[in-house]
Amino acid sequence: MKYFFTSIVGLFALISFGQAPQSERISRIKATLPVVEKVYQEYAEKNHFPGLAFGLVVDGQLVYSGANGFSEIATSTKASPKSLFRIASMSKSVTAMAILALRKEGKLKLDDPAYMYIPELKSMPSLTKDAPPITIRHLMTHAAGFPEDNPWGDRQLDSRDEELIALIKKGISFSNVPGITYEYSNLGFAILGKIIGNVSGKPYQQYIDEVIFKPLGMSSTIWEYTKAPKMLLAHGYRFEDEKWKEEELLHDGTYGAMGGLITSIEDFSKYVSFHLSAWPASSGEEKGPVSRSDVREMQMPWNFNSLNAKFKYPSGRECAVTSAYGYGLRWSKDCEGRTGIGHTGGLPGFGSQWQILPEYGIGILAHANRTYAGMATINTAVLDTIIALAGLKPLPIAVSPVLAKRKEELIKLLPTWNNAEQSGIFAENFFPDKSLSHRKKELDILLERVGEIRGSTDMVAENQLRGTFSLKTTKQDIKVYFTLSPENPGLIQQLDFSLTD
Repeated sequence: MKYFFTSIVGLFALISFGQAPQSERISRIKATLPVVEKVYQEYAEKNHFPGLAFGLVVDGQLVYSGANGFSEIATSTKASPKSLFRIASMSKSVTAMAILALRKEGKLKLDDPAYMYIPELKSMPSLTKDAPPITIRHLMTHAAGFPEDNPWGDRQLDSRDEELIALIKKGISFSNVPGITYEYSNLGFAILGKIIGNVSGKPYQQYIDEVIFKPLGMSSTIWEYTKAPKMLLAHGYRFEDEKWKEEELLHDGTYGAMGGLITSIEDFSKYVSFHLSAWPASSGEEKGPVSRSDVREMQMPWNFNSLNAKFKYPSGRECAVTSAYGYGLRWSKDCEGRTGIGHTGGLPGFGSQWQILPEYGIGILAHANRTYAGMATINTAVLDTIIALAGLKPLPIAVSPVLAKRKEELIKLLPTWNNAEQSGIFAENFFPDKSLSHRKKELDILLERVGEIRGSTDMVAENQLRGTFSLKTTKQDIKVYFTLSPENPGLIQQLDFSLTD
């Protein structure tokens, strides 16, 4: 992507690097926005998007949003962050969250057979005699054994409940037995919508509106396009024969649970912010429709999808990426350790994507009104650009009291190790694994090369019980890594010294 490189050249010198306080961090991110706008504009022009809207969420707030082009061509209505786009399969995680809300109410369990809530499923023929029953978890993670059905499923939005039940009664064609592999299924999420309706006693749309959207303040998110204000509704188009042709908008129906939501950047950013708010785990007050632990559970890689050993970022660097599916969410991790969570959406007339990087406290969302507009590629490019230009690093993990205490106790023992075996800070395996004399000799050899200890750096935590710091010396710092045992309080079970780079 040429625009990535030309944009960096123009802005690179403006931004210094290193971990920064929140206000400075947001300022750095905002400094990249001229580049971000240009990247989206060029991508929209190149791919013939009638309109595009986007937003950037940082530390729980929509810090910037923008748009270009038209939400409706015939009337030359300009797209904006308030424009209402159909977001297709971005709807799936909302359906999954509703299932977790019902679990929270004690009305179902994820490993319950789905036939407990849709009786017609019990008599449906399975692929093999040893196939297990389809569970709710199978449906949420695309592991029910149904075939990939994007072309077919995309035209089912306005189907009715009785049509879904008739399909089940007739028998569903399986590509696999449940529980053994990943295969994307819109039908599976339509069934989840029916389960929500049967269990809650109200249409799944109403339940989701009341239990999820209302608590999050999402007052502009709707299911039926005829309820949208005319000047805000984005019309969908395909680009064919070198011109835009309008796609028919389908009404709301049973399959809306897999892809029917209509929302704006401003409204859906509240949902994205809620997903970011689950990180890091804390003891703070719960303010969402489900608990933060439920949200983190949604985001875990429950069903392996693929490994792309040759993935390339927009800069051209090659970086392997593995991906999996959570509960209505896609999960990925790259060779640099970046975890991405979100979902794409594609229907006739529309394409969208949202994505968060929890370790960075940042999220992005974009909607376009062209058939199957590929928004994951551009959102990944934008996030990668922002991280590079703003010099973003993963947010630091708070150092736990026990980790800080063991660091200070360890520093007092070094370099002499006097009374180390009686100090009470080492686990029972520590000295049997490597004797005190050998440990002292190991550190002494390093000190002979770099000089006396003159102090230490702050602790950098990997988690609550593991981390690193450096011993400052006259020539070169010594990196100290230690991890604590599962005892309470934790004791040092492993300790390593090495010269810093």
